[in-house]
Amino acid sequence: MAQMVRHAGGNSAQPAPTHIEIRGARVHNLKNVDLDIPLGKLVGIAGVSGSGKSSLALGVLYAEGSRRYLEALSTYTRRRLTQAGRAQVDDVRHVPAALALHQRPAVPGVRPTFGTMSELLNSLRLLFSRCGSHACPHCGAHVPPTLAVAAEQPITCTSCGETFYGPGAEDLAFNSGGACPTCGGTGVQRVVDEASLVPDESISIDDGAVKPWGSLMWDLMKQVCAAMGVRTNVPFCELTPEERDIVFHGPAVKRHILYRAKSSDDFAELDFTYYNAVYSVENALAKVKDEKGLKRVARFLKEGPCPDCGGTRLSAAARAPRVRGINLAQACEMTLDDLSEWVTGVSETLPEDMRPMAVRICESFADTARRLLELGLGYLSLDRAGATLSTGERQRVQLARSVRNRTTGVLYVLDEPSIGLHPANIDGLLGVMRDLLADGNSVVMVDHDTRILAEADWLVEMGPVAGAGGGRVIAEGTVDEVSHDPKSRIAPFLANAGRGRDALAGTESSRDLSTHPAGADSTPEVACEFDPFDLGRIHLETSAIHTVKPLSVDIPRGRLVVVTGVSGSGKTTLVLESLIPALNAAAAGTPPPAHVRGVEAEGIRRAELIDSSPIGINVRSTVATYAGVHDELRRAFARTEDAKQAGYKAGDFSYNTGKLRCPTCDGTGQISLDVQFLPDVDIPCPSCRGSRYAAFASAIRRTSKDGSALSLPQLMAMSVDEAIEATLGLKRVQTRLQTLSSLGLGYLTLGEATPALSGGEAQRLKLASEMGRAQDDTVFVFDEPTIGLHPLDVQTLLGVFDGLVSRGATIVVIEHDLDVIHAADYVIDLGPGGGEHGGRIVATGTPKQIAENPESVTGRYL
Repeated sequence: MAQMVRHAGGNSAQPAPTHIEIRGARVHNLKNVDLDIPLGKLVGIAGVSGSGKSSLALGVLYAEGSRRYLEALSTYTRRRLTQAGRAQVDDVRHVPAALALHQRPAVPGVRPTFGTMSELLNSLRLLFSRCGSHACPHCGAHVPPTLAVAAEQPITCTSCGETFYGPGAEDLAFNSGGACPTCGGTGVQRVVDEASLVPDESISIDDGAVKPWGSLMWDLMKQVCAAMGVRTNVPFCELTPEERDIVFHGPAVKRHILYRAKSSDDFAELDFTYYNAVYSVENALAKVKDEKGLKRVARFLKEGPCPDCGGTRLSAAARAPRVRGINLAQACEMTLDDLSEWVTGVSETLPEDMRPMAVRICESFADTARRLLELGLGYLSLDRAGATLSTGERQRVQLARSVRNRTTGVLYVLDEPSIGLHPANIDGLLGVMRDLLADGNSVVMVDHDTRILAEADWLVEMGPVAGAGGGRVIAEGTVDEVSHDPKSRIAPFLANAGRGRDALAGTESSRDLSTHPAGADSTPEVACEFDPFDLGRIHLETSAIHTVKPLSVDIPRGRLVVVTGVSGSGKTTLVLESLIPALNAAAAGTPPPAHVRGVEAEGIRRAELIDSSPIGINVRSTVATYAGVHDELRRAFARTEDAKQAGYKAGDFSYNTGKLRCPTCDGTGQISLDVQFLPDVDIPCPSCRGSRYAAFASAIRRTSKDGSALSLPQLMAMSVDEAIEATLGLKRVQTRLQTLSSLGLGYLTLGEATPALSGGEAQRLKLASEMGRAQDDTVFVFDEPTIGLHPLDVQTLLGVFDGLVSRGATIVVIEHDLDVIHAADYVIDLGPGGGEHGGRIVATGTPKQIAENPESVTGRYL
């Protein structure tokens, strides 16, 4: 028997796997990749944009890790979950259950707050429900904390003797039972903006002075208004106060009018109820059923804090319980730093029998808060609207929420975790990843930040280039081994982690230093004597908003200006919420946002935000259609002899509506297979093999100047750089393709669906239409354009900036990347901290001046 036990034990003592084994990976552009990924280590995946990093990390490791875990669940459960399809790979062994944190979490709607997104509010609501001093609904007196709420027993009021039940945690939630009835738990109330109802008082009511009566209400309301005793044939500014009051607030009474139809001379006598200008808008708002309807009404509205809840979102009953002398709304107004300290003192204020329960609740809050504090989010208050959080803040909330549970044996796949993080926040991020490893997990991160990559236990570099030329492992090993690998393209940057620009002697973007002398200031040691404002300035003044103090700032015209500062310091508020709307309002002659006190920008006609949001919403939008190349190609093919003989016009070459589109996939290039309880599978169309065209489209060929004869489906399958050679003689096509190539997008295929492009690719593609023309009346704003860019790609981006600036454009960039900051003509540094500790301008000047400024946190890293 003992021998049998020993034998059984011997079979179970297999050595634990030490690596994830990937064999034959072919996801997207991966070239049959064989790779071993160490388990229990911090593994970094590097490579230029489009080289296959995300395909390896998300398309193979995460897809297989999550799919295999979900397949262990019941069919009933799987039908209610979004599942990843099976990855195109021969074999993946020893992959743990996987969680992924994608780059750029979506901007939430009006309801989420920092408290709900981080789930801190769950513990806080429970604390106020179970440990609070509750108000008696009969007499209003507060009853001392009691265990009766947790025991689901009635509470007896010590003042009036009546009994009542304390609120549960859900009764204190602004998304359910605790919502303010006036605003529905949103904290804001839309009210009619009377100033917008009559924007031009120099015209009469008959000529359309009262805008809602023209767009939201029957036109005959003008006649009803006249019947109310208002002069409708004089300029609105000449009306008496009594007449104006009738227009805006007159009673809903019936008046007898003589109505004449516009299309005939017929008259009719009608009794019609008067709808004043304000009620016309309120009535239309009450009937709104969708975003389109709201847009019609929105121009007559302004948003403000709800008058009943004061913007707290909570009903009076939800604000009644008190803990340590304050209510839930007041607790949510605290910063996380202050609230964490406040929570630790709660148990001491409670009766002895309630302390064990309070300690458990407070510990739950503290565990969640600890991760957020480590990631530098202590300056945020729980009631901060989620939509106002920056990209970096949303990313760290997502990270903290995913890792706070002490899991073990899980594979965490992080897609660019450094997005939106100032160099000062990187240490906290590294600490979180090391905590995950200490708990027995594995971490794989796709990133370009050399400070983070330099901390990896193992590095895998994909490349050597993007697109079809990439998808191979060009270097792997420890950081030191990759740094000395001659095939590695990240090696020079790793050798000078955080100072990659200095490692690139000879590859720096060629700036015209005579026009833009700040381009010489690529390192702090180089002296630079020039006036950034010699081409003019934009002046902006704002009052306080969010955590940003009143600001007065000058932005040099015709320069590359970088706005820096730690996360939460106010960069997004200054640039996206103040500068852009103020400039566009000034150009249009409309009022700026309420917090903008003034803007001076003579000659600026537009402010253009070039962000990294996806282009298009479906696969019908391609690189060729977005860049305006496809229309030119269709016309060129329609001029061929083959097309003329077959009777084809330019419209027939459209893969959306033309006769030559593939009938099987209807021109999308793919079909979706419904496999019932398994996830839908999208596969290349079996008829056209993804080309989007029917087979007979290949018979129509165009002969290029170099003698090659190609069909349109063949051209659409080519990369931009390949298509440049194949479209000789088509001047417009050549110009646009050359522009794409100069933006570093030469590897994209013409038929590639634009929604699938990365954030950095989408950003540069949007720029394509702006290149090559004078831009001295334009301000281009970029929100963290280096997201997803390899240090070599950052050099390309700086060259793009040079091209725009040389044509007179003013470029304002929100950025943390030190290479971009070094290349700036002028830097505006916000801070010094985040939240209440930031929101002011700490330093301005050239990068050299910022580096020498002891007040600037950014300067220390420069």
